[in-house]
Amino acid sequence: MYAVSQQRGGKIRLLHCRCPKCFSLPARKRVRKQVPSLTLLSLPEEVLLCVLQCLSAEDLLTVRAVHSQLRDLIDSNSCVWARVSFKDRWPAPDTVWLFERAAEKGNFEAAVKLGIAYLYNEGPSLSDEGRADLCGRMAARFFSLAESLRSPMADPFIWVFIRPPWSLSGSCCKAVVYDHLKAESDTNLERKGTLLHCLFRVLQLFDDEEKHMEALAVLEESSNCGSVQSSYLLWEQNRSAMCDPGRYLQCVRTLRDYAAKGCWEAQLSLAKSCASGNPLGLEPQACVDLVAQLFLSCPSPARQAEDLRRQGINDTMRYILVDWLVEVTTMKDFSSLALHVTVGCVDRYLSRRSVAKARLQLLGIACMVICTRYISKDILTIREAVWLTDNTYQYEDLVRMMGEVISVLEGKIRIPTLLDYGEVLQSLLPMERRSTHLFSYICELSLLCSPLAVPSPARLACATLLLTRALHNYAPVWPNQLVENTGFSKEELVPCALLLYIKCFSQDAPKDYRHVSLIGVKQRFESDSYQQISKELVMGFKELCQVLEVPDVEPKFDPPSASGHSADMHTFLSSPSSNSKRRREDSMQTHRGSFVATPTAELFTQEETLLGDILDWSLDASCSGYEGDEESEGERETFGGSSHSRPWFCQPSSTSSSKGPLCIDLHSSGYSSVQSSSPSTATAPTLVTCSLSPLSPVSASASASPGFRLLVPMQRPCDSAHRQVKRKNTAAHSGGEIDMEIEKEEEKITVANASFIS
Repeated sequence: MYAVSQQRGGKIRLLHCRCPKCFSLPARKRVRKQVPSLTLLSLPEEVLLCVLQCLSAEDLLTVRAVHSQLRDLIDSNSCVWARVSFKDRWPAPDTVWLFERAAEKGNFEAAVKLGIAYLYNEGPSLSDEGRADLCGRMAARFFSLAESLRSPMADPFIWVFIRPPWSLSGSCCKAVVYDHLKAESDTNLERKGTLLHCLFRVLQLFDDEEKHMEALAVLEESSNCGSVQSSYLLWEQNRSAMCDPGRYLQCVRTLRDYAAKGCWEAQLSLAKSCASGNPLGLEPQACVDLVAQLFLSCPSPARQAEDLRRQGINDTMRYILVDWLVEVTTMKDFSSLALHVTVGCVDRYLSRRSVAKARLQLLGIACMVICTRYISKDILTIREAVWLTDNTYQYEDLVRMMGEVISVLEGKIRIPTLLDYGEVLQSLLPMERRSTHLFSYICELSLLCSPLAVPSPARLACATLLLTRALHNYAPVWPNQLVENTGFSKEELVPCALLLYIKCFSQDAPKDYRHVSLIGVKQRFESDSYQQISKELVMGFKELCQVLEVPDVEPKFDPPSASGHSADMHTFLSSPSSNSKRRREDSMQTHRGSFVATPTAELFTQEETLLGDILDWSLDASCSGYEGDEESEGERETFGGSSHSRPWFCQPSSTSSSKGPLCIDLHSSGYSSVQSSSPSTATAPTLVTCSLSPLSPVSASASASPGFRLLVPMQRPCDSAHRQVKRKNTAAHSGGEIDMEIEKEEEKITVANASFIS
């Protein structure tokens, strides 16, 4: 296999043969090129900044601590802090510095939450000495900062939180904020117009005539500083004095200038003026184009109905929430506009941020608290809103949700609604009074159905008018005047009008846990002020199709079922504090006629009694707030109990004596249907196809499904150790026998539960 070879020097070496066993060529070594590993630091700086802007505040701090290069990049770029998310986070003593740093870098969400946290003393830990002054100064600072981060054309919103009522005694944090904003308006010339506008909105809500004169002077100064909103409000103030034709023409021209600058209220007023006439003396076609532009420029909703289902919120859940908001609106006598704006805020919030089912009612009542402060003179106070939810949520929960809503909506509370376009349509082509009530009735019914939130408000308003005119036999049903001024033909509106009819008049309303139909809107329009329009019989579907000149093929639809998704709805139907509340007893169903759960339509006719009695329930008097808030200070003097107490609601029957026995309702709940107010209203009418007539009533004593609660907390067992009783009531309807009954009940309370008794 090998040969021996002798070389010089006597050395012998072996020579291998060339066979495959003893000879092989050396293998070539392949040198692998090492690919450098990609890390976060390897990304371009522009891409890395985009990634950092999408992080939450906690994640941003974690990334910042990883590497010095990341720390320098985050600290040197304000855009990262301005875009960082504080979702479901609230200022606390150990995180206030983080919120303040982000707010100073231009983060609107952090500034809003800090302002609300300091105003209500909810979050930051402060000493009792001079708390109102310190909280007011800090709240004014961050409110002003939040307003400065918005567009100069945006409608200011911070006045909503400092509007009256103010405390008449002691220090008031609202007054401190007002004084600091007034002082800042003298030094901050850039934001002077916006700040003065906020001061005017606060002053005009006082009943003092001197305050009104001061408010008018502030409004004029704000208008001179360039505030378009103040200029329009000043135009509204002087509008009634424009009787001379020449001055009226100049007044309308001024309104046109404000509308051209982007003021929505001015655009709406100009469209209504042009719809009812030609105040500018323009060509007829130019006037028509001006009105049509308002309808064609209407923005579409941000989210489709299918997107809500991805959050686990189905149509029935939204229906229940809106129906409950309708009852609150009726009970407090709020305007229909306040209801529409509230539902709009709820939908816009859900289009941008997901909400747990158990917090959906909290979102709804928080939006109503904000919107009533923005629109109405009479407001829904925070403690009253907590009471309306049967104390399912606490004072601080509602305050924090208000901060979440304002930050997500970026301070934009008022947007164009269905009613706004309806006013233009009725100015364009007026209808009879009963037809106007039917139009309003259909508008509120449309709020209940998620599919009807898909079309734009302008299109839905036109479809509602088309349906109204068809049901009341107007001819022609959609004249050319409406086609030219709206830009919508009858063929474009017929599908939406048919969907309105099916959802509002053909489908049965969902039922609550007592198997009672949720018909809050129907009962709202049964009053004489609306000529009982909801009791009117409407034409059948085939007859409607003949009027609209379309084939009479009824579209297929799935009837709503409240029990079809019982597993998915359990979390939504039970409150977050379900384990701490009393459980309802079916044995008390026979006495439902003597009970009410929350103030409903029956109390709406007794507003004075309600306002006097509503303060007599044991709510949370130890919740955090700020000194001097009149909306809660009076309640603190009256309310008793701790933050975990759950009142037992009772009310004497309207026909019983004021000295009747004490009625304790074990069926009380935060969500209450109007039907539970009295035996006569405890009906469950079923809306059959093409008919609004109520059918045979369903007994209110029907047994409720256990564990099935619609926006209602699960109740605590009656034999639980945490029993509570209604505190002593000194209202007019509470006599000596009631006090005696309460004293007897108090003697049975154990010492461990003494803290629940006022």
